[in-house]
Amino acid sequence: MAGHSKWANIKRQKARVDAVKGATAAKLSRAIIVAARSGVPDPAGNFQLRTAIEKAKAANIPNDNIERAIAKGSGKLGAEEMESIRYEGYGPGGVAVIVETLTDNRNRTAADLRAAFSKRGGNLGETGCVGWMFDQKGIVTIQAAPPANKKERPVLDEEVLLDASLEGGAESYEMMEVEEGVPGAEVFTDPANLENLAQVLKDHGYIVAQAELRWIPNNSVDVTDTDQARSLLRMMEALEDLDDVQSVTANFEMADELLDLSMA
Repeated sequence: MAGHSKWANIKRQKARVDAVKGATAAKLSRAIIVAARSGVPDPAGNFQLRTAIEKAKAANIPNDNIERAIAKGSGKLGAEEMESIRYEGYGPGGVAVIVETLTDNRNRTAADLRAAFSKRGGNLGETGCVGWMFDQKGIVTIQAAPPANKKERPVLDEEVLLDASLEGGAESYEMMEVEEGVPGAEVFTDPANLENLAQVLKDHGYIVAQAELRWIPNNSVDVTDTDQARSLLRMMEALEDLDDVQSVTANFEMADELLDLSMA
């Protein structure tokens, strides 16, 4: 599948340490609260909650914090009324941007987003202004299981992955490295089939690193100017750093050489 978000790749390449920041902990806790509120407060019967808990544990969020967030979502503890809102806008050079948020104050969130966009050459638009350029997909990120002999490198057989993906109802996949020397893939499916696909891939012995919904652009904007690239990446980072923001997706492509210059 062409057109996956360059920003998703950039975040992996940068290897940022946001997982230890309070802002990230707050975002993950909010996701757990909303997931527990939207379904049963038991991860065994709530895929959204189970996924949110797995992300929190991967970020080393303490179990006490996770249990407190579940309790808030289930109504056992007081919790703010939060809502999920999607915002859309444009970055420098006309790059289309979708921002997913969880907020207890939509006026505050809109003001923060508007400032993050405008200060870096973008602008917050109306709902629907760029959404038509994207499709929402379920994405399961997998990696090869470690070999029995630790001296050997893990291997991901693409033909075996193809068979497992088809069995799970996948639409397509893209090979990648989850981390240096560890082969993996992103497997794409219809959002309603995300849980089933993740389970089928687990049953085939793959390590499921993440299962999420993501907006996939249908077309992309090539960014070739260094100043524009720097402004765009700073805007994306500013949006990601807002407490209410859960995810940011954009439709740009950028050469690795330009990325290195822009991040310098």
